Amino acid sequence: MNLFFFADIIGIAAFALSGMMTGVRHRLDILGIAIVSALTALGGGILRDVLIQRIPFTFTEYYPSLTLLVVFVAAIVLKLYNKEEIERKLIFIISDTLGLIAFSITGALLGISRDLNLFGIVILGFLTAVGGGIVRDVLINRVPSILTTDVYGSVALFVSLLLALLHAAGALNGYSIFAVGSLAALLRLIAYRSQWHLPKLR
Repeated sequence: MNLFFFADIIGIAAFALSGMMTGVRHRLDILGIAIVSALTALGGGILRDVLIQRIPFTFTEYYPSLTLLVVFVAAIVLKLYNKEEIERKLIFIISDTLGLIAFSITGALLGISRDLNLFGIVILGFLTAVGGGIVRDVLINRVPSILTTDVYGSVALFVSLLLALLHAAGALNGYSIFAVGSLAALLRLIAYRSQWHLPKLR
């Protein structure tokens, strides 16, 4: 559990910084930047919880909001929003990847605990991981980035589907979850390094 807790914090931090930089690039005011940053980091989990009729986790636990606040203040103090290259740094890519996978796993496991079918588990994992980014892009009036860039969303689907299949086979445990997460992280980093993209119809 501690591993997922720290991965969750890393993911929230990476997503919050990504949302903040998006807001700055689109010349939003400070409130707009804060809203976009918060929705990018926490929006997926809120959408997930609303779907399964549960009080959003963000509203019952303090650490997601505190992580968001710390990142936001630190980014302003250190003027990270002026460093566009930070999103291409290896440490940021790794943090973003850990967040993507951690959110995918927590979403899929929640779907499994609610006895959802295969489709429900996959959608819940996917939405938890990328829902915040989708909300962010809709707010700033652009096509959601997961629909046009590399295999980011595909990794979330891959994680959720594997966990659902492992559960159906009775092989879901701490070791298999860690193996799926490690495999997904490797896939994501290779895809980013090799600039893989899904095929497009022309």
